[in-house]
Amino acid sequence: MIRIVISGCNGRMGRVVDALCREDPQVEVAAGFDVLGQGDQLPYPVFSSPAQFTGEADAVIDFSHPAALDGLLDFSVSRHIPLVLATTGYSPEQLAQIGAAAREVPIFRSANMSLGINVVIELVKKAASILGDRYDIEIVERHHNKKLDAPSGTALLLADAAAEACPHETRYVYDRHSVRQPRDSREIGISSVRGGTIVGVHEVIFAGHDEVIELKHTAMSREIFAQGALAAAKFLAGVGSPGLYDMSHIVG
Repeated sequence: MIRIVISGCNGRMGRVVDALCREDPQVEVAAGFDVLGQGDQLPYPVFSSPAQFTGEADAVIDFSHPAALDGLLDFSVSRHIPLVLATTGYSPEQLAQIGAAAREVPIFRSANMSLGINVVIELVKKAASILGDRYDIEIVERHHNKKLDAPSGTALLLADAAAEACPHETRYVYDRHSVRQPRDSREIGISSVRGGTIVGVHEVIFAGHDEVIELKHTAMSREIFAQGALAAAKFLAGVGSPGLYDMSHIVG
């Protein structure tokens, strides 16, 4: 039995993770972390701060907010409990903190926990390595109107994958409204759409002379992200070594 702590258990994603854990005979939810405290009808204790939890756990799954990172890292390192970070919107300083903590405890971080999107990332790398010199690369992402960060963490993952594989240096362009000049061939354009209840749509466009290639991923529900996070927690429960892990360790 794998004991999981859900950070952000009262939020939308936390509740999806909770529902999946209840259906999985291999998993037990030991506790929840949430600034709002105990939620309705949760069969486990909920703590407003990770430091308040003194029980045993095999991994923490976090779908909360970047502001919760300090407390989670302190808890994870001091208790030597692996941490799955599924939250997006971290600052460069916070990413450095995560890297430092990963030298002491296993940490799994991905801006997108979907298996499908991580397959798309591998396809983007392949396409960019072949087409990057002759095709313009544009990324368009769409999300619901409650999403805080833009561009999405997944859009940046896709851009990073393309940039890594391109045979030349690239630069990201997020907004063209004030630029009155032809597009530079070294640009990777990233555009964000926010509206309605869109769970998540990501398109990577390779536009060449007289042809266009599009790689597209559409998330139909939040459950796919929760499933990936739970798979990551199970993976970390079997990892003995500190380090920074991501979906490539599962997809590969």
